[in-house]
Amino acid sequence: MESEMAEQQVRAEHSVKSVPPQDLVYGINDKPPILQAIFAALQHMLAMFVGIITPPLIIGSALKLPAADIQYIVSLSLIMSGVGTLIQTKRLGRVGCGLLAVQGTSFNFVSPIIVAGLALQHAGVDTQTMLGTLFGTLFISALVMVLVSRCLHWLRRVITPLVTGIIVLLIGLTLIKEGVVSMGGGYGAMQDGSFGSLTNLGLSALVFLIIVICNLVNCSFLRLSAIVIAMVIGYLSAWWLGVVHYQAPAHESLFTLPAFLPYGFHFSFALFIPLAIIAIVTCFEAIGDITATSDISREPVDGPLYMRRIGGGVLASGLNSALAALTGTFPLSNFAQNNGVIQLTGVASRRVGIIAALMLILLGFLPSVAFLIQNIPQPVLGGATIIMFGTIAAAGIRIIAKQELDRRALLILTVSLGLGLGVSQVPNLLVHLPPLIRSVLSFGVATGGIAAMLLNLILFPGSKSAVKRKQAVITLPKWRHHDDHV
Repeated sequence: MESEMAEQQVRAEHSVKSVPPQDLVYGINDKPPILQAIFAALQHMLAMFVGIITPPLIIGSALKLPAADIQYIVSLSLIMSGVGTLIQTKRLGRVGCGLLAVQGTSFNFVSPIIVAGLALQHAGVDTQTMLGTLFGTLFISALVMVLVSRCLHWLRRVITPLVTGIIVLLIGLTLIKEGVVSMGGGYGAMQDGSFGSLTNLGLSALVFLIIVICNLVNCSFLRLSAIVIAMVIGYLSAWWLGVVHYQAPAHESLFTLPAFLPYGFHFSFALFIPLAIIAIVTCFEAIGDITATSDISREPVDGPLYMRRIGGGVLASGLNSALAALTGTFPLSNFAQNNGVIQLTGVASRRVGIIAALMLILLGFLPSVAFLIQNIPQPVLGGATIIMFGTIAAAGIRIIAKQELDRRALLILTVSLGLGLGVSQVPNLLVHLPPLIRSVLSFGVATGGIAAMLLNLILFPGSKSAVKRKQAVITLPKWRHHDDHV
């Protein structure tokens, strides 16, 4: 109760500085009608569903896990994503950011987990022990995220709106590639030669245009349900064209129940080092995602309330990832694409986040329903996600545009974007670096984010000389001050 009153007080202080724009229909504390809330929650669930189940499917396939284990991990990924979303949105004490911030299985850990699993297999470790070692080490790695969340007050000089805006922009720009791949039919279409076919592009264009039209029409219901309407029409069109191919579950079971340490608990220090570094990188991505959610929800992106949200959000990511490891699934992170759903629907209500969390938990308990949704064709998803990822990049641009873009800021922006996008486009650039460094810098968001933070510290740090220099600039004549910023 006290925390809510503190939030309201801080929000009131910021309300004088900014007027909420017309494109936000429901704020974080608003309670939309239940039907509208369910529609909005369904769109969040559809936007993140494939992202949740894809990492365990990729890891399971690469490690050649038994079908029963893959299905268990997939179901637990949905359940734990729902639990994590509930904690993030509801905010339990100091745990959670208190925004409509959804969580799902992190893609950051996919490559390190596969490498670690293959190394254990080559050492002659059986599947049960291998999974127990992976999840045990992931549990300890998640505690690193908890530790980072407690140290964020020391990083205020690093975590500036400019840095977080750059991270949000990089998240959106690097994700656009995945949206384009889905539009063409996905990675499976690349293998069978159907990638970029007229059928795939037509389905993507249909979904894309429906979302755009629904957002242009002056009807709140169409806007709130734009993604659901577009994906339903796209799914039916794909079925009529014969593109939908139902894939039955690995085995028939009505319910999937979580188990505590289903594969035992083992720890490997050699595996811990790269996983811990990826956990730290995931913390900075969470900061960027929560910043984007705050901005889209018309909440402060600086000040004490913002820092409490950041600290609680990173803490929740760590605790949720630790709980996921104890139940036999992979770490969680904030999903950036759902910020696009908030932008498109204009709904930032926490009620929607709670309903979406309950939907995910229910799907996790019902594996047959989950596999039915899994069969949504990639082009249908691509037509929706390409817009969502674009709105994330736009949110980053909006955060950056609010800052004073002097020479220093522009230099930080250009170097960070150049390195981040360059690494994401040409990952072979790092092929000769040590494996540990390569595993961290191979993520464009990590490379650009680290560059932004380092440059933010190195270039004119907040020393007394910098303050004097800033005061001197302020006292210059108006024409000279303008010229300096040009």
